[in-house]
Amino acid sequence: MSASINKVSVIGAGTMGAGIAALCAAAGCQVVLLDMKSDIAAASIERLAGGKRPVITEDQAKLITAGSLSDDLNAISDSDWICEAVVEDLQIKRDLFANIETIRRDGSIVTTNTSGIPLKDIVADMPARLRQDIAVTHFFNPVHIMKLVELIPGADTDPQVTSRLADFLSGPLGKGVVYAKDTVNFIGNRIGCFWMLAGLSKAANADDTSMEAIDALMSKPVGLPPTGLYGLIDLIGLDVMDFVAKNLDKNLPANDVGRNYLALPATESEMLGNGQLGRKTGGGFYKLVKADDGSKSMEVYDLTDKHWRPMQNIELQAVHQDIKTLMFSDDAEGRFSWDLMSATLNYASELVPEISDDIVNVDRAMKWGFNWAMGPFELIDAIGAQAFSDKLKADGVAINGMLKVLLDNGHGSFYINDGKEFLTVDGHYEQVPA
Repeated sequence: MSASINKVSVIGAGTMGAGIAALCAAAGCQVVLLDMKSDIAAASIERLAGGKRPVITEDQAKLITAGSLSDDLNAISDSDWICEAVVEDLQIKRDLFANIETIRRDGSIVTTNTSGIPLKDIVADMPARLRQDIAVTHFFNPVHIMKLVELIPGADTDPQVTSRLADFLSGPLGKGVVYAKDTVNFIGNRIGCFWMLAGLSKAANADDTSMEAIDALMSKPVGLPPTGLYGLIDLIGLDVMDFVAKNLDKNLPANDVGRNYLALPATESEMLGNGQLGRKTGGGFYKLVKADDGSKSMEVYDLTDKHWRPMQNIELQAVHQDIKTLMFSDDAEGRFSWDLMSATLNYASELVPEISDDIVNVDRAMKWGFNWAMGPFELIDAIGAQAFSDKLKADGVAINGMLKVLLDNGHGSFYINDGKEFLTVDGHYEQVPA
């Protein structure tokens, strides 16, 4: 199997597929970009190199050839890597891979960019050659900015395929590779979507904490991006969150605690039904208002009174500005923050080794894919693992997963030696991989 990847084919010229094509072209690869019609792919290439913020140069754009699935599928036959980035529909993906398998050359790598469909379902009953050469390469949007790529082999994937992909993704493409397992939503979206869906549910019962206060708390104090909870969902879209919840409902294990948060709260469900989805519809939880004199202001949608009102500026008290004190603050802000963050961090603890063999990949997924300043296990260390566990116990929460490994082995933190060593599932410390 040849180690180098020089020619890449990307199927699907939407935002994700076009972004992957651009990334490969910027690395000097010859790229074939296919969609239902060639002019769709051509328009995507034009957008990548045009406008005020081009993603690639005109010369790099010349490395990308546009085509259609119906007329130009044979163009992928000599590719080293074929990446599928089409709609999240199992049958569409299976039909596409069946066609790809009849055309691709021996030694080529095939990947899917699915974010939520298990690879085992995509390749069920597929030829052995495809099952050996296929993996998931889950990029995060915007592709040219976000560092994370989750790399997930299937049960029959040749280890050389994973190794070649990892070398190419982390080398020429400059990505941070996280090794995940073929479980629902992999690592980043499994934990990140839990945080968002649980956040909506828990916030709906936090009547004494405003939307603006929740977003202020769920940002810098806990090392999360400034969008906070509601701002992030506005960016993603309520419709996308609803789609994610439905996918989780189909694929989460029966006893998974995430099942408690799959239904949108009543007001958010009304917003979804009314098309009030977020930034893409001009407003969701927040909206930018332009006055006749040209001035701009932000409004928020009051979830209780169901009307728009001016956004309040929030100044957090000192006790709420640091996760070490916020988690133990016995007031509305502290109780909500503990309720959501402890549930999320404990969830991450219980998912190892189900979704990943180690805590490092989990922490990297959240930092590189969701822009968290610290991953879940680094956050527990920042809070204090013993104090965190004691408070969980006081809440009646059983200690399982990596927290149990930590405590049972008499350790005080998940990372030691200035973060150079991490706690393994076996209860000892190993060097953090590069």
